Amino acid sequence: MENKREKFLRVFANVPEDLRRNIIAVVEGKTYTWNTAFLEIKDKTELGKKILKTIENTKII
Repeated sequence: MENKREKFLRVFANVPEDLRRNIIAVVEGKTYTWNTAFLEIKDKTELGKKILKTIENTKII
């Protein structure tokens, strides 16, 4: 079974460059784009975990 992080990275790879500047999540009142989310999730930061949970809850992944 694929974990959330791997699933996000796979989906991110298929998002067109132009769309990566779009907001994908709002965590604690701050907005995050696909690009920012990618960096945080790739580096396994605490913020990345929160972003990942948010995008999973909104059924983006």
